[in-house]
Amino acid sequence: MSKAKISPHQDTALPDEAKRFIIDLSRQEEIFGPHQFFCAPSVPPNAAIAISRPIVVSGPSGAGKSTFLRRLFAEYPNKFGFSVSHTTRSPRAGETDRVEYNFVTREQFMDGVARGEFIEHAEFSGNLYGTTIQAVRNVGDLGRICILDIDMQGVKLVKATDLNPYYVSVQPPSIEELEARLRGRGTEGEADIQGRLAAAQAELDYAKEEGAYDKTIVNDDLETSYAMFRAYINSGKHALIALRV
Repeated sequence: MSKAKISPHQDTALPDEAKRFIIDLSRQEEIFGPHQFFCAPSVPPNAAIAISRPIVVSGPSGAGKSTFLRRLFAEYPNKFGFSVSHTTRSPRAGETDRVEYNFVTREQFMDGVARGEFIEHAEFSGNLYGTTIQAVRNVGDLGRICILDIDMQGVKLVKATDLNPYYVSVQPPSIEELEARLRGRGTEGEADIQGRLAAAQAELDYAKEEGAYDKTIVNDDLETSYAMFRAYINSGKHALIALRV
């Protein structure tokens, strides 16, 4: 899979911090193939926009990160934006296409992978999940801080790119508590629950590695844990980067 190249930018109108991180799409056709996926008609080719440094939020299914993000977006509707991932799984009750996920076929997903459109992608329980560069750019276009909700595999893939986000891990107080939460949702069968528990243990083990995450929050009390999450996200340390479009 090709990845976007980050290179210095010479535009003195951009802040110094922004000049350090630019997705250089001047070689767009060479890197991604002869298509115009990244160029909006209203934006001149090779223009650069300053966006805030993205934030990756990761953690096992059932840890509470989706609850945190829903509350964060409700409190700050114009400050943060959700990078809507693509998936090949079927929508659950109440889910809307292009809101919770971009629901696509496996063929559509793999075509996007072949074209180099994904920052990261992984397969879980027979379904593909991934984040496109376009999804991050869409949030930046609105002048908002982009938040990516991805799993451990996605975190590792993002670390292999030059996107340079902050990494936040949301964890359950224990595997036993996580299992109780998953069973309480009533949305997965036994095989899916066992698969999620195995994946959760792997994620918790990875989070113990030095440098894996910038911030770890154990969700043992919703109000207290969310307050910690919100405080970190609003810490004001999220520097600008420049995204060349």
